Amino acid sequence: MNKSVKVLTVSSEIPKRIHTALKKAEESKQFLNQFLEQETHLFSSINSHLLTAQPWMEDLGAMINQIEEIERHLAYLKWISQIEELSDNIQQYLMTNNVPEAASTLVFMAELDIKLQESSCTHLLGFMRATVKFWHKILKDKLTSDFEEILAQLHWPFIAPSQSQTVGISRPASAPEIYSNLETLFCQLLKLQTSDELFTEPKQLPEKYSLPTSPSVILPIQIMLTPLQKRFRYHFRGNRQTNVISKPEWYLAQVLLWIGNHTQFLDEKIQPILDKVGSSVNARLEFSRGLMMLILEKLAADIPCLLYDDNLFCHLVDEVLLFEKELHSVHGYPSTFANCMHILSEETCFQRWLTVERKFALQKMDSMLSSEAAWISQYKDITDVDEMKVPDCAETFMTLLLVITDRYKNLPTASRKLQFLELQKDLVDDFRIRLTQVMKEETRASLGFRYCAILNAVNYISTVLADWADNVFFLQLQQAALEVFAENNTLSKLQLGQLASMESSVFDDMINLLERLKHDMLTRQVDHVFREVKDAAKLYKKERWLSLPSQSEQAVMSLSSSACPLLLTLRDRLLQLEQQLCFSLFKVFWQMLVEKLDIYIYQEIILANHFNEGGAAQLHFDMTRNLFPLFSHYCKRPENYFKHVKEACILLNLNVGSALLLRDVLQSTSGQPPATAALNEVGIYKLAQQDVEILLNLRTNWPNTGK
Repeated sequence: MNKSVKVLTVSSEIPKRIHTALKKAEESKQFLNQFLEQETHLFSSINSHLLTAQPWMEDLGAMINQIEEIERHLAYLKWISQIEELSDNIQQYLMTNNVPEAASTLVFMAELDIKLQESSCTHLLGFMRATVKFWHKILKDKLTSDFEEILAQLHWPFIAPSQSQTVGISRPASAPEIYSNLETLFCQLLKLQTSDELFTEPKQLPEKYSLPTSPSVILPIQIMLTPLQKRFRYHFRGNRQTNVISKPEWYLAQVLLWIGNHTQFLDEKIQPILDKVGSSVNARLEFSRGLMMLILEKLAADIPCLLYDDNLFCHLVDEVLLFEKELHSVHGYPSTFANCMHILSEETCFQRWLTVERKFALQKMDSMLSSEAAWISQYKDITDVDEMKVPDCAETFMTLLLVITDRYKNLPTASRKLQFLELQKDLVDDFRIRLTQVMKEETRASLGFRYCAILNAVNYISTVLADWADNVFFLQLQQAALEVFAENNTLSKLQLGQLASMESSVFDDMINLLERLKHDMLTRQVDHVFREVKDAAKLYKKERWLSLPSQSEQAVMSLSSSACPLLLTLRDRLLQLEQQLCFSLFKVFWQMLVEKLDIYIYQEIILANHFNEGGAAQLHFDMTRNLFPLFSHYCKRPENYFKHVKEACILLNLNVGSALLLRDVLQSTSGQPPATAALNEVGIYKLAQQDVEILLNLRTNWPNTGK
C-alpha cells in the first residue's frame, strides 16, 4: 500500500518541475533579448561618438608628434650641451693643471660615447667621437711625455741584468718623489684605457693562426714597452747583422732576458699600483704578453722563408720549444695566452713540422738500429737497473717517443695533438716491422743473444706503452679522440663504448701487435728448446721400465743415466735464457716449456710403457728429485706445473692394496658419476677417471689372484 502511494506522489511532482524549468527558461530568454537591445543601442552610441571625436584625435596625434619631435631635438641639444660642458670642464682642468680630474672626465665622456653607439644619430656620434679623440690625444700625449720622463729617471728600460737590481738598491734622495709621480701618472694613464680602446685597434695576426682573443695591453705598460719594441725591431728586422734567419735563438733569448731583467721592478713597483686601484691585471704577465707579440710577428714573418729547409726549420722549432718551456716554467706565462705554439699550429707550418719530425725520427731509428751497441743493454753490469734487459735501440726509441710527446704536449688544440699521436703510433709500427725483419734474420738462432735482445725490446716497448695508456695526458687525448670518432662515425658502438669506459686505450692496436709478435717469438724459442729436449730424451724413452730393480734391492736411489742428457740440456737452456731474457719473459718461457714437457713425458714416456715396482720408483725419483727441482729456483712448488707427470707417478707408486681398492672403486662406478672423492683422497685432481684406469693398467706388480 505504501509503495503505491510513493509512486503516485513522484509521478504527480514531475510535471510541476518541468513547468517550473520552462518558466525559468522563458524568463532567461526575455533577459537576453533585453541585453541584445541594449548592446545594439550602445554600439550605435559608440560609433556616433567615435565619428564625432575623429577630427579631435587627428589634431591631437599631430600635436603629440610635434611634441615628440621637439623632445628629440631637445634631447639632441642636451647631448650636445653635455658634450660641450664636459669638453669645457676638461679644458678648465687642464688650464689649472688638474690632470686627474681631466682624465676622470674623459673616462665619463668615453663611457657616454660607448652608450651612444646604439643611436642612429650619426652626426651626434661623429661629434662625440671627435671630441673624445681630441681630448684623448692631448691628455695621452701629455701623460705619455711625463711618464716617459719619470721612466728615464729610473733608467728604464733595464737592458743589463744589473740595472734592475740597482734601481731597487741605490735610492737617490728624490726616489720617494719619483715613485710617487710614477704611481700618479700610471693611474692617470690607466684611466685613459677606455678611450684609448676606441681609437687604437690591437695588433692582430691573420686569423689562420687562431690566436685566443685577448684585450689590448694596458696603456701604461704599452708605453713602458715602447723602447724595447723599438730595440727589437731595430735589431731583428731589415739588414742588421743581428737579424739572421738561421739564429732564432738570438731574438728568443733577448726577449727572455728582458722579461727576467724587468720582473723584480714590475712585481715590486708596478703590481702594488694595479692592486691599489682594484685592477685584476698582472703587471709581469701583461709586460710578457706585449713582448710575446713581437715574437709572434717575427715568427709569422720568418717561417715562410725557411719552411722548406729541413735543417733551418727543425732548428727553429727546437729553439721555439726551448723558449716556450722556459717562458712557462720560469716566468709563469699561462698556456691560455697567445704563444708560439699557435704559430706552429698554423696548417702549412704544422704539416711541415709533422713531416720533418717524421723524417728525423726515421733517421734516428736507422741510426739506432745500425749501431754496434744496438742490442746491448747499457745497464748490463748493473743488476738492479737491468731487470728489463732492454737493448740500447729500444730504450733510445722510447726516449725518442717521449721527447716527441714533450714537444707537442703544449699544442693549443686536441686535434693537433691527435695528429702527433698518430705519428707516434706510425713510428711504433715502423719500429715493430724493423724488429720483425731483424728477428726473421735470426730465426735459425732463436736462442741466440740478438734474438733474445729483440724479444726484450718488443716486451719493453709494449710494457711502456701500456704504462703510458694510464697517463693523464694520454687519457685526455683518448677523450678527445672519442669525440672525433663519434662525430665522424669511424668506430663501431662497441669500440666507442670500450674507449669511453677506458677498457681500451689509444695504444691498444700497437700493444696487441707487439704482444702477438712477443708470443710468436717465445713460442719459437719454446719449440726450439723442446725439440732439443725431445732429442735428448730418446734414450730415456727406451729405458727398460719393466725390469728395473725395486727400491729395496738398491742401497741408494740414483738418477737414471739415460735421463742425464735430457736434464743437462734442460738445465743449460734454462740458465742461458734466464740470463738473456728479462724476468717477465723468462717466466712465460719456462711455464710454456713446462706445459709441453709435462704432456710429452706423460704421453710419450709414461703412457708408452709398462712399469714394474722398480720402474715406477725410478720414474718417481727421476721426476721428483731431479726434474722438478730444476724449476724450484723459479717457483716454490714446481710439481704443480707438472700435474700429469706428478699424478701419474702417484698412481704408479701406490701400494698394491690402495691400488686394488682404487681400481675396484673405479670399476664399480663405471658409467656413473666419477669417483672424485676416491681420486682426491690419493692426490689425483687433474687426471680424468678414464686416464687413471689406463695408468693403473700400466702397472705390472699386481698380485696373482688366479683371474
